[in-house]
Amino acid sequence: MGWDSKNGTWLATEILRRMTVQLDFQRNKTTVFKATNFVGYVGMVTGMKPSRFSLTVDERFKFIGGYIGFAEWILGKRNGKWMSFLTREVLENATSYEEAQKTLAKSVLLAPVYFILGGNRSGQASVITRGLKFFDVWELGSEIKNGSWYLVETNYDHWTKPPYYDDRRSPAKRCLDKFGANNFSMANLFNVLSTKPMNNKLTTYTTLMDVASDVFESYLQFCPDPCPEF
Repeated sequence: MGWDSKNGTWLATEILRRMTVQLDFQRNKTTVFKATNFVGYVGMVTGMKPSRFSLTVDERFKFIGGYIGFAEWILGKRNGKWMSFLTREVLENATSYEEAQKTLAKSVLLAPVYFILGGNRSGQASVITRGLKFFDVWELGSEIKNGSWYLVETNYDHWTKPPYYDDRRSPAKRCLDKFGANNFSMANLFNVLSTKPMNNKLTTYTTLMDVASDVFESYLQFCPDPCPEF
């Protein structure tokens, strides 16, 4: 990713920030889905299908991952799907939260990833942890039963503790608990996502999505020093 020690920045992040755009994909002058993406990239990493669902991806670090999946694809085993192409396929074709969740959970992939999916009803959300074939669906409903009202995903499996050197989960949860469900708003969500260490030198953008209200807002993120490298 190219750490620039002189400027204290990641080269990849600085390049991608300049390439970030908000898009509206239409068919017959009607919006099919909206997306935050990078100029020239045909796959999708963050998007929303109005009144249906929102979807974004988060990198999952696993040894049995992209290298093996990509090698198998090169050698002719083509049953696995490229993550961002699957995301685009779902945004284009899925007609409901349930259909999107099933497709994202059951499709064979080339690399591990987290899919973060939101619906159009209160309590309708999930984090889908994926391997090449493995999947785990973490539903917001299960957390509501345990007294919580949110899901937090920060590049680590929800059933394990994040490493001490990259624990963004704990401060994110403290911020969310401080606001509380009854006082929460889009502005508060943006504040949480803009707070260090959730916002760090690797952060390119933040997208706020509200499926039911058709809100889709993209913001470039910057992290002035002192700021965590990741």
